[in-house]
This record gives sequence, C-alpha cells and structure tokens, in this order.
Amino acid sequence: MRAFDRPIVAAINGVCAGAGAVISLASDFRVLASGTSISFLFTKVGLTGADMGAGYLLPRVVGFGRATEILMLGDAVSSDDALRIGLVNRVVPVDDVMKTSMDLARRLADGPTLALRTTKKMLENEWTMQLWPALEAEAQAQALLMMGDDHAEFHRAFTVKRPPRFTGR
Repeated sequence: MRAFDRPIVAAINGVCAGAGAVISLASDFRVLASGTSISFLFTKVGLTGADMGAGYLLPRVVGFGRATEILMLGDAVSSDDALRIGLVNRVVPVDDVMKTSMDLARRLADGPTLALRTTKKMLENEWTMQLWPALEAEAQAQALLMMGDDHAEFHRAFTVKRPPRFTGR
C-alpha cells in the first residue's frame, strides 16, 4: 500500500483491530466513524506489537512515545484520541463515513494526479534521507513537475479564472 503510487483513503467504521488497524495505518488518509476505536492488540494475545509494519508505520504517524504506548499496552484508541494524536485525519458521524471518504477520494482523483503521486513517492523516500539530499530530491522533482502539462494547465485556468482540468501529465 505504501508503494502504490496513488493516495489511499480508508473508511473506518466498526471494529478496527489487529490486521485491520495496520491496513488502515498504511493508508494515506483515514476517516473514522465517531465512537469507533482502533486497536493494535497483538501484545494482548502474546505476540509482538510490531506486526505487519505497525512498528515501522505507527511511530511515523503518531510519534515514538505514543506508538510505544499503543503497541505495548494494546489498548483501544478512541475516535477522539485517534484524531487528537494524528492517527486519523477526520472523525465523522457514523452515517457520514462513506460519503466523507468518497468525497475525499473524489477530490484526490480530480486533483493534479502527477503532483499527488510524486508527493506520495517523495514522502516515502524522504523518511530515510538526511535534510540536504532530501532538499535536492525535492528541487529535482519540483523542476520536473514545473515542465508538466498540469502545471501549465493551472496557469491557464488561473488566468481565465476557471478550475483547472488536470490530466496527470
């Protein structure tokens, strides 16, 4: 999921525990139903909390200290706490989970595809880089995108005050 070159939106409603929690964690965006919790409960069954990439992903999403607590104790993270610590992007009423998730997915799909794909790739690649190589990689990516059709389309649309029609080129 992290290597997939398009944004992934997870709509989370109901029980989200164990493998489901890690799958949601691997998504780029997480929309959680109010009153729903997320549990990484591997340690509660005598297994390591660092399973399926949770030990890699969770600290990057919520920080090392929070990840340690969540993975070692295995306690459920409430929807309010999940939003507060950055584990999810949005908490919405149960009846709005799918609509909110689909609206977000549509916004991403209608957006500048190449820019979004490049952003996801850069986020993945820069996790292990030092600052200076990361800045150089970003400058190179930006220079390439500045030569693309989507960037030119933005300027055309801005000039005539209309929404851009991105093509992903």
